[in-house]
Amino acid sequence: MGKHISPDGRIFEEEAEATNRILNEGIPFIIVDVKEKVSTIKEGDYFMLTTMEGNIPFKNSRGFGFYYQDTRFLSCMEFFINEKNPVCLASTVELNYLERIECTNPDIESDGVKISQETLNIRQLRVVSDGLHNRVRIQNYNAFPVKLNLKFKFCSDFADIFEVRGLKRKSRGKLLHPQSEDKTLILAYLGKDELFRQTHLYFSQRPTSVEINSEGAIVVFDLEVEGDGKAVLSFNVKPVIGDERVKGSIGDFKKILDELEASYDEYDDNCLTIDTSNSIFNRLLERSKKDIRALVTEMPEGRIIVGGIPWFAAPFGRDSAIVSIQSLSLNSGLTRDTIRFLAKFQGTKESAWHDEEPGKIFHELRRGELANLGEIPHIPYYGSIDSTPLFLILASEYLKWTNDINLIKELKNNIDGAVDWIKNYGDIDGDLFVEYERKSERGLENQGWKDSSCSVCHLDGSLAKPPIALVEVQAYVYYALMRASQIYNKFGNLEKSIGLKSWAMAIKDKFNADFWMPEEGFLAMALDGNKKQVKTIASNAGQVLWTGILDEDKAKKVVERLMQPDMFSGWGIRTISKLSKTYNPMSYHNGTVWPHDNALIIRGLKRYGFDSAVEKVATGLYDAANHHAYMRLPELFCGFTRKGESWPIDYPVACSPQAWSAGSVFMVLQSLLGISPDAPNNVLYVNKPSLPAWLNEVKMKGLRLGKGVLDISFRRENGRTSFMVLKKEGEMKIIMEE
Repeated sequence: MGKHISPDGRIFEEEAEATNRILNEGIPFIIVDVKEKVSTIKEGDYFMLTTMEGNIPFKNSRGFGFYYQDTRFLSCMEFFINEKNPVCLASTVELNYLERIECTNPDIESDGVKISQETLNIRQLRVVSDGLHNRVRIQNYNAFPVKLNLKFKFCSDFADIFEVRGLKRKSRGKLLHPQSEDKTLILAYLGKDELFRQTHLYFSQRPTSVEINSEGAIVVFDLEVEGDGKAVLSFNVKPVIGDERVKGSIGDFKKILDELEASYDEYDDNCLTIDTSNSIFNRLLERSKKDIRALVTEMPEGRIIVGGIPWFAAPFGRDSAIVSIQSLSLNSGLTRDTIRFLAKFQGTKESAWHDEEPGKIFHELRRGELANLGEIPHIPYYGSIDSTPLFLILASEYLKWTNDINLIKELKNNIDGAVDWIKNYGDIDGDLFVEYERKSERGLENQGWKDSSCSVCHLDGSLAKPPIALVEVQAYVYYALMRASQIYNKFGNLEKSIGLKSWAMAIKDKFNADFWMPEEGFLAMALDGNKKQVKTIASNAGQVLWTGILDEDKAKKVVERLMQPDMFSGWGIRTISKLSKTYNPMSYHNGTVWPHDNALIIRGLKRYGFDSAVEKVATGLYDAANHHAYMRLPELFCGFTRKGESWPIDYPVACSPQAWSAGSVFMVLQSLLGISPDAPNNVLYVNKPSLPAWLNEVKMKGLRLGKGVLDISFRRENGRTSFMVLKKEGEMKIIMEE
């Protein structure tokens, strides 16, 4: 075995092949072990996934670990007291960045003295900020002193997040022999990308012993806790990549907590304040607002809302655009940063490996070893057919809320590029529809939001052949061109503005003819490579509504079909009908309920005036949130029918929190209130507000429209909803639409 010198001058020996990694081979990107419930915390570029007891189990295949920049820096962190597991009483991750675990002791012995169960309180606090900060406090409720043996097991497999999710590799880098000195333990790995990755652990006191083996280290502390006294042990975990420098210290735990709390307070001060008559709904709003904050990540290229924890804690073009559209009324500053980030990585060349084309907005950006090596194309990967039109919609929506014409001017070349991509690359065959077909051998076969390989199927269950034109994507493109037309009009380019509107109207006419299924009274899910309709009844058609592309008479039939029991589960609208051959209520895209999908559908229902359907679907989502931990809407849940005292069944490996699920509640509320902005003309439109029976009053404080600020309340009485302006700053008109 060889020796290697790290950038900080340490000499590491190669370790024998490690045995502590179990990959879920044969099922790419899917986690199969779901016996354990999970807790997640995140701040910045760090996140941790543990059991409810706070452990990262040894040899786990559930994905538990502590992660940084798409790499797992701790694959095991287990805690024992006198060779036994503490008994967990309760745990919480309510604060997103703090995990608190309250434990007690089982019956244990120390130096022949019996320590009865439940006479010690073992409190563990974990905080993510610039690493992972851990504090263990032991309170002794016995009248006599106790001698305790605290043992921690640490392992780092340095697996790329794609490996953790199941991607098989032919070979890996070199796992290096751990090093221990004084109060420090270092686990290390030399990647095939020639980057050293190290996990530095710093302890508040020198361990009694450190046992190093090929799988990591066992660190032991012998403590004596006085009768009715307490003892505290702290340790920090700091990931290091390449020549990053770290300060080897424990730090002030309270100061770290105070700084994080202040950061959340600052974010809160810059957000719209919403208070309602329903305290439970208030919790959902507050949780969603905090989850969006938790998913903000500062990267060298700027700040962006990442997709979700744990599997999608990275920039995603589609996800970031949609959550920004959903939450613009909440905090436009995050949207501004997200738009800039998306623009920075806009495609500049043709690259089949990356599915990249000039003007195209990326799908996913990764920074782990596999991306660095080019084993996956995610630097970034561009296999998303809808990110580019969504980028145009987002830019226009941002302008509608802020009138920040300077940013739009800054992005003019990016807007030009996105429009050109639709024309030159999106529409493969010149039929006015935008289609996708994978070019990258490691790319996605399906490139809409339902991007699993089996998500676009004909009625007989056969896979649709590419190039595929998805129904909602054509609606996005239509809407994007209409909104871009308004932007170019603002630029003073009337010829371009008129041309884009004419192009959009041509798409609308052809769309209503080619996607309509008269016998079903519904829209086809897609057109396949032979221009054959994919007649599966799917929620994609519901997303069409918020763009306004669908003729009024057809919209009524689509809504009626969406609200039938085979589509509406009682908790939300399913991704496909229960009557479909490929329906499975536990399938990722073929029968589950996705909150963001439903939020977009709700916005469309409101646009076409179907208020009773808006209330029904919104109520389903609200009730579903009541059944999930922390009043949090997850990425998705199973599509089983709601009956009697049933509850929404968890999808076992859903991301939670997930960005566009967190943003959904704000889009739903905006739809219920009928609010739409026009900051360039200093107008806020209110279109037939209609609060549901469970929500009698909504007050908004600090609603920003351009340079104006508004406090407004909505009240439901006798089945009707009215509104009142409480305070107004700046030039702003509120117009009630009928």
